[in-house]
Amino acid sequence: MKGTLRYLAGIAGPNGFGSRSTAEQVTQHSFFPCSHLTAIITGGTSGIGAETARVLAKRGVRVVMAVRDMKKAEMVKERIVKENPEADIRLFEIDLSSLSSVARFCSQFLSQDLPLNILINNAGVFSPNLEFSEEKIELTFATNFLGHYLLTEMLMKKMIDTAEKSGIEGRIINLSSVIHSWVKPDCFSFPKLLHPIRYNGTRAYAHSKLATILHAKALSKQLKDRNANVTINAVHPGIVKTGIIRAHKGLFTDSLFLMASKLLKSISQGAATTCYVALSNETKGLSGKYFADCNETNCSDLANDESVALKLCTQSRALIHDYLDESQKHSLLNVCLM
Repeated sequence: MKGTLRYLAGIAGPNGFGSRSTAEQVTQHSFFPCSHLTAIITGGTSGIGAETARVLAKRGVRVVMAVRDMKKAEMVKERIVKENPEADIRLFEIDLSSLSSVARFCSQFLSQDLPLNILINNAGVFSPNLEFSEEKIELTFATNFLGHYLLTEMLMKKMIDTAEKSGIEGRIINLSSVIHSWVKPDCFSFPKLLHPIRYNGTRAYAHSKLATILHAKALSKQLKDRNANVTINAVHPGIVKTGIIRAHKGLFTDSLFLMASKLLKSISQGAATTCYVALSNETKGLSGKYFADCNETNCSDLANDESVALKLCTQSRALIHDYLDESQKHSLLNVCLM
């Protein structure tokens, strides 16, 4: 109850920001050298992703939008450039549910010889019915976690090299959700994540969001062991009425939204935590953490379990290796940390 009252009142956390802070507000006085940064944002054609792209571009960051729908991306780019004619927006096509598409995107991006300072793993889906990716992996898990896992692995060397050359800390942000805390340890099974026996859309979504935190925990340790100047953190954007939330039929209904309207964030408020972690000088050196309302907070005990995190990433990499073709496997071996 106390946390809900603080949320409704918009009470700020230790850093002066809170649930009612917007993406523009939290980046207004950033000490990070934004004009020299390049960021990749997945799923930037609507909602939180589009607002994140807009605000980062406004702060002088070169924004690479990795998107599935290029027509929608062109419209977002047009709006951003209209507001900020100096914005540098690059568009690339990607389908996060397809491992081969992710590998193609990485190859195309790396061929541009651009630096990479920030990677925002933002794209996400909620599938109310059981669907599978082209690799026959459950669609929610394939898109929200596995595709981003591969994307991060294949771009890691570029991020480490960029940080070494520029002296600027690289940052990876995984979009998660408070719903990750609904997952019980005995229900989190890798084979069942890939091929659920009794599918439930909300459960699948929660599992995928737990996986994004575990990924941050495991990779953070690897980066620290390597003394790499790159951090990775997970963020909960809050409850925003985006396309994903509207898809939660039976869990979040229109009537519930009406009653809980005071709890919902605007899109700009939903993008604030991502933008804060990406650009704030106050998050320098923080890695393997979980943020909500622009402040570090606690995640579930399961999300903090290092053994579970390591096992998930080990199993994920083995699975990916089985699906990629020989040239893609070679590329992965050349860039990965593990």
